[in-house]
Amino acid sequence: MDLPPPSSGRPLVVFDRVEVKYSETVALDGVSFEVQKGEFVFFVGRTGAGKSTILKVISREVQHTGGRALLDGRELGEVRPREVPHLRRQMGIVPQDFALLPSKRVWENVAYAMRAIGASSREVRRKVPEILERVSIGHRADAFPHQLSGGEQQRVAIARALINNPLLLLADEPTGNLDPEHSIEIMELLAQLNVRGTTVLVASHDMLVVERMDKRVIRLESGRIVEAEEEAGLA
Repeated sequence: MDLPPPSSGRPLVVFDRVEVKYSETVALDGVSFEVQKGEFVFFVGRTGAGKSTILKVISREVQHTGGRALLDGRELGEVRPREVPHLRRQMGIVPQDFALLPSKRVWENVAYAMRAIGASSREVRRKVPEILERVSIGHRADAFPHQLSGGEQQRVAIARALINNPLLLLADEPTGNLDPEHSIEIMELLAQLNVRGTTVLVASHDMLVVERMDKRVIRLESGRIVEAEEEAGLA
């Protein structure tokens, strides 16, 4: 399955009364919103509010059980299991934990991810230094994960998510393991990527960071949207 560049005027992501139920638990309950190409959107709320589930529906880690969820016009529920790995290669995914390979150096972590999707040795040699410089971690290319600060580890995780130059970046609590100073650094890095054209969706409970970034915010409680700020600074 190929994911073409978003068509002009068509939302990149559409949720139309989306529901996600696990047995007796309702994770999302009639959630509706749209995200245009090039937006930066925060999904905020307490643990269990549903913010991470939204990102997992988009990446097809979780399949919605009701409503419609579309990525560039395609219903995600129609994506066949064998197509899911290819779908995920069209986006960058930054998990809650850094998930770095402890026995591999910084450049090797990124190179390993590139080789896993079929990149040639020549592509790896050319592109890895470019990606590391893009997230300002090139000077630590030969370091092992345990030698890095939390902020540096997160930069490597973001670098790994950029190997396909994705149009869409999903970040699930990217500052959850960081102190306030490094949290701001990482969010500013995501904002820079957004300025370059990447659509960025972030699940976060760190309201101090969210408010400082002054981006669009969608607030959730118990699987429902309770407030959506369509423009930065507007309630």
